[in-house]
Amino acid sequence: MVMLIHGKCHCGNIAFEIEWEGDPPEIPARACDCSFCVKHGGVWTSNPQSRLAVTIGDAVLVSKYTFGSHTSTFHVCSRCGAVPLVTSEIADHLYAVLNVNVLENVEQSWLRRVAVSFEGENVGSRLERRKRNWIGDVRIEWGA
Repeated sequence: MVMLIHGKCHCGNIAFEIEWEGDPPEIPARACDCSFCVKHGGVWTSNPQSRLAVTIGDAVLVSKYTFGSHTSTFHVCSRCGAVPLVTSEIADHLYAVLNVNVLENVEQSWLRRVAVSFEGENVGSRLERRKRNWIGDVRIEWGA
């Protein structure tokens, strides 16, 4: 069974819907130990079989931040400060992960929290891991 999960930043400027297999779904929740994720409370999830539709209300209020290997982009809402998603463009294809802290219609018991570290991972293996594990069907609709 497919469940439609909704999420958004605190003010709603960055919103999304994701089609997730399972009823109820088991949702991996990876708490990355990099300094950005620790400071922003980033706990990420993805399902490579799912479809993600992101709607940006006001594009001017979305700040894009990259660091380290510059292979991913953190989408930060400048109005409320939330970081609901990260994208990575690999060979002209867009992949994404979502912050479980902005999911709205998800029971906490569905989340399978684990700590992860990608320290020391080279760029090639990092991109291959993302192609395997991140959401590969991503549409982003940019507003004004």
